[in-house]
Amino acid sequence: MLPKYKRILLKLSGESLMGDKNFGMDSAVISQYAQDIKSITDLGVQVAVVIGGGNIYRGMNEAETGIERAHGDYMGMLATVINGMALQAGLEKVGVYTRLQSAIKMEQIAEPYIRRRAIRHVEKGRVVIFGAGTGNPYFTTDTAGSLRAIEISADVILKGTRVDGIYTADPEKDPTATKYETVTFQECLSKNLRVMDMTAFTLCMENNLPIIVFNMNKEGNLRRVVTGEKVGTLVTG
Repeated sequence: MLPKYKRILLKLSGESLMGDKNFGMDSAVISQYAQDIKSITDLGVQVAVVIGGGNIYRGMNEAETGIERAHGDYMGMLATVINGMALQAGLEKVGVYTRLQSAIKMEQIAEPYIRRRAIRHVEKGRVVIFGAGTGNPYFTTDTAGSLRAIEISADVILKGTRVDGIYTADPEKDPTATKYETVTFQECLSKNLRVMDMTAFTLCMENNLPIIVFNMNKEGNLRRVVTGEKVGTLVTG
């Protein structure tokens, strides 16, 4: 089966790594993600990954924590590197060559982010995991995902979530919510559909980079998306 996309950026939330736990990461989830990513690299798809850090630390209300926003954001960036290392270990366990690149220098555990080197890695079939967000506070890992996808000329952003697409309302709260098969960038804005944070979404819209929102926790879904099956919701121009 031929893949529809040659180069993809997979955006994962840190919370998804928790599985049924309240904190940290579930080795079964990491194992499933590693197998799913391997299944598409076996098809020849070039893969980059951006992962959040919400399972370890997420930017919290400064008034509650006493930690200023910028300081808290840097803590969150370090959490994404921990998650990146965990996913890297899971991928290498199943025989997938990987490189972890960090937007914050930490040479002992990750390469510094260098755009040309990242492109060369994916061209050689290695999975590149981008850690530490953009390296700047006040930006989310959604924005990091959009930015890196554009920088490496990815064909699409695949946003792996716990729900199987974009709905008219939150399907976990509203049983009458209906799912969109496809939706335009402008419709997302006019209907206030929260696909990504606004900075990330605007980057995708201005660069005409399609987004597919799908349920990553269902085994095999990633391969189905990459081979062109109608899985999740496609956001396009």
